[in-house]
Amino acid sequence: MFLPSWRKLNSSLVLSGVTLLCLLAIALLQVPHLNQLLSKSKNASEAELKKEVETERVRLNLIKNLPSLGFNNLIADWVMLNFLQYFGDDPARDRTGYELSSQYFDIIIDRDPRFFDSYVFLSTSVTLYAGKPEKSVALMEKGLKSLSPQLPGKYYYVWRYKGIDELLFLGKPKAAKRSFEMAAQWARLRSDPESQNVATLSERTASFLSKNPNSKLAQAGAWSMVLGNAVDDRVRKLAISRIEALGGKVNITPEGRVEVTLPKTD
Repeated sequence: MFLPSWRKLNSSLVLSGVTLLCLLAIALLQVPHLNQLLSKSKNASEAELKKEVETERVRLNLIKNLPSLGFNNLIADWVMLNFLQYFGDDPARDRTGYELSSQYFDIIIDRDPRFFDSYVFLSTSVTLYAGKPEKSVALMEKGLKSLSPQLPGKYYYVWRYKGIDELLFLGKPKAAKRSFEMAAQWARLRSDPESQNVATLSERTASFLSKNPNSKLAQAGAWSMVLGNAVDDRVRKLAISRIEALGGKVNITPEGRVEVTLPKTD
């Protein structure tokens, strides 16, 4: 029993490594194309940009209804790369917004709900950039139906991302409390230091919310996680300003490490 399982694990690790290398190679090949898009977007008219958005919307609708033929993971990876191009085209997004973000992640989660890294971008792009926290939470809820704490991977973070959106952007502290409690339960099942630390932090946040639904400590802690996952300076500045407005402090060390001090009172 042991040897076949070990061989299966090795095969899985090799396959994952090959897939990662392929994705990295594809991503590197996309850099010149992204640079070309950025240059084009700067000179494009408003009508041209809107037409591109509508064309992409139609394309995403077609992809959503494509038969998988056993390639769901590859389709999810491909759509993620397309999203990164879309998200990274700052000149175009500044003029047309990020409304297609949720469509990308709707496809990704349908095709590969275990695609862990996608959840970080989902929460940021759909909630903070597209302004649709309710859609972000709905997509994470859909993904969580296919996840469990027994799966390899630290999927307890998905519960934390969901709790952050519920607490900070939907004004649902009860729902957020449950999400942080679930994050703690899933994280406690793992023995590594990171998971145990996340479990403690999640339990603490849930405790703050049970005592005070408007807890400044819980909100500042949630913004601290947003800061830690920030994909650009715009989100970092927003998170820092919200932490400080709640009475907390943010210090950037000479080594570039971020240190957050939570408010002294709740």
